[in-house]
Amino acid sequence: MPQNLNVVEIKAFIPAKDFELSKRFYTDIGFTKASDGEGVAYFHCGNSAFLVVDRFEEGSDKPEMHLLVEDVDDWHQKMQERGIASRYNVEIGSIKQQPWRMREFDLFDPSGVRWRVAMNTD
Repeated sequence: MPQNLNVVEIKAFIPAKDFELSKRFYTDIGFTKASDGEGVAYFHCGNSAFLVVDRFEEGSDKPEMHLLVEDVDDWHQKMQERGIASRYNVEIGSIKQQPWRMREFDLFDPSGVRWRVAMNTD
């Protein structure tokens, strides 16, 4: 059965000590805020984008990444078929519908970097 593993976009999560201040800062330096809700604000300029998140952990050195795909179910299925969780001793979460109109699952790499693999639902 063919699977749709096309990637739409990849972007970083930027932690914010002061969420409201960070959103104003990124708007003032020229980024467009495309959405904002549930502690996540999406910014873009041209073909570049990132997410500002309302959390900050002192001393955290692990980035968090967002992978926007065309079909999150196919990506999740492929991770299961390849036995990624047991092969690399990593965690793969279940697919969840999020209030920001995305279905997504968490995938942690061997270094603990969190990837949110998601697709738009509208």
